[in-house]
Amino acid sequence: MDREYSPAGSKLVGLYFFKAESMEKVERVKVTEAAEAVIDQLREKYGPLMFHQSGGCCDGSQPMCFEEGEFKVGESDVLLGEVHGCKFYIARDQYEYWKHTQLTLDVIPGRGSSFSLEIPLGVRFHIRSRIFTPEEMEQLQQL
Repeated sequence: MDREYSPAGSKLVGLYFFKAESMEKVERVKVTEAAEAVIDQLREKYGPLMFHQSGGCCDGSQPMCFEEGEFKVGESDVLLGEVHGCKFYIARDQYEYWKHTQLTLDVIPGRGSSFSLEIPLGVRFHIRSRIFTPEEMEQLQQL
C-alpha cells in the first residue's frame, strides 16, 4: 500500500496489524459452577476425587466421579486435564472421537444408573461439548 495514499485526504503514517493473543489458556475440559458445588459436597464427604469419561459402558458415556484412586486408570486412558482440583480422564478411544471438542462438566437433575458418587444426591454429572476453533486447536498441547 502506498504510504502517501489517504482516503480522507490526511496522510497515512503507518498501518499495523496485530494478532490478538488470548490471555486465557485453552482447556480441553472445563466445569460449571453447579458442578463445582456438587464436587465440593462430594469432596467434603469422600476426600480427593477423580473423574473418568468412559466410552459407553455403565450409563452410556456419562462422566463418572470416584474417590481418587478408586478407578484404576491405565494405558487405555488419557489425562484430559483437571476440573476444580480433580483429575479428569477419558478412555483413549473416546478421546480420539472428542479430541476436537472442549468438554464442559455440568450437573443435571436425575438419577443415573452408574456407580458415580453423585447418584445418591439425585443429580448426575453430564458433559456438554463444543468444537474448538482452528485457533484454539493450534494452542492445545498434544496429549
